[in-house]
Amino acid sequence: MFSSQFTSIVRLGVKSLLLHKLRSALTMLGIIFGVCSVIAMLAIGEGASYEAQEAIKKLGSNNILLRSVKPPEAARQQAGGGGPRGSQLKYGLTYEDAARIAATIPGVLRVLPMRIIRENVRFGRAEEPGQIIGTLPFYPELTGATVVRGRFLSHMDELHQNNVCVITTGLARRLFPYQDPLEHAVRIDAFYYRVIGLLQERSQPEQRSQAGRMEGQPLDNNVYIPLSTSRSRFGEVLIRRTAGSFEAEEVQLHQVTVQLRDTPAVETADPQIKTLIQRFHDQNDFEIIVPLQLLRQAEQTKRIFNIVLGSIAAISLLVGGIGIMNIMLANVTERTREIGVRRALGAKRRDITRQFLVETLVLSIGGGLIGVVVGVLTPVAVSLLSDMRTIVTVWSVLLAFGISGAVGIIFGIYPARAAARLDPIDALRHE
Repeated sequence: MFSSQFTSIVRLGVKSLLLHKLRSALTMLGIIFGVCSVIAMLAIGEGASYEAQEAIKKLGSNNILLRSVKPPEAARQQAGGGGPRGSQLKYGLTYEDAARIAATIPGVLRVLPMRIIRENVRFGRAEEPGQIIGTLPFYPELTGATVVRGRFLSHMDELHQNNVCVITTGLARRLFPYQDPLEHAVRIDAFYYRVIGLLQERSQPEQRSQAGRMEGQPLDNNVYIPLSTSRSRFGEVLIRRTAGSFEAEEVQLHQVTVQLRDTPAVETADPQIKTLIQRFHDQNDFEIIVPLQLLRQAEQTKRIFNIVLGSIAAISLLVGGIGIMNIMLANVTERTREIGVRRALGAKRRDITRQFLVETLVLSIGGGLIGVVVGVLTPVAVSLLSDMRTIVTVWSVLLAFGISGAVGIIFGIYPARAAARLDPIDALRHE
């Protein structure tokens, strides 16, 4: 009984709206654009947040990164030309710092030192700028990099200071367009290094968000050599020659990655490592990066970002709701005589209220369904056209559709009640 009555009310409501097709379609546009904007904006925000969090996760949530930083005083002096010609600057992390961390900080599993030197890599006539990274054999395990072909550095390579290297796949494509890299050697400075493996980093530079673009972060032009080989071939002092003078910097280690046992160990070790390093460094020549803290900040930023984007998009739904209320009030005025006839034939106020409320819901829910379809397709189009990652979540679709239904109810109550409150006699006299 109730279902058949409700069906007839819906059918009558749809029929009434179809009498003014263009007006009904324009009214629905506000809801369509509102729902679409909520889903699309949240999808874009979700995709951007996901990339930021993934870039941080690739650093290792159980890792702590220490990086050598040129002291501010020395940097200002060199920038202003205040330093003496031929001067040498010593700063940064040392091998002793890495040994102290491994020996004294509780919960440390492994300590990975790295030296990063920028040099051109040559093969035949091909030449590419690259990062020469001196590191230890367990680098892939700690960073999540994958050996695609060949092998990574071994303990024997480190022990005997072998002239071997592992290069990234991107560098291999550029240096060896037609040859097999594993059958050749590359030249770096005055030495030749036999290529023993190809490495795939967990993320490529073009895919990294701003959170992942930090100094020392591996690029796609990496060459990995044993740390002992790097130390003996390049020495501790890096010299930069300019016209009439040179600058020499002595940096033992550019980065130290400390792997901790678990998350509580990371939170405990962070201040301990900072205190330990500061005890043996007179100048502020290092920085500590805790990916776990960055990850939590990114998650907090994501929540705030979603709230802001959702609020902005919800304004479109509010405008659409106002448009629905305006049209329904106009409908009440146009159908005053119809309302009077229905009341005279025995229709109650709740019947009139239900009729106009159903018409409002048809507009809002119909617009909401179309908006959901358009809102899901829009992020897909954005991803295809701009290579921007977008993620449409179920909760954003349900939220947008739920708000569209709520808008229909909220903004439809007043016109429905206004129609129900009309006096039947006055309504019949209306021309």
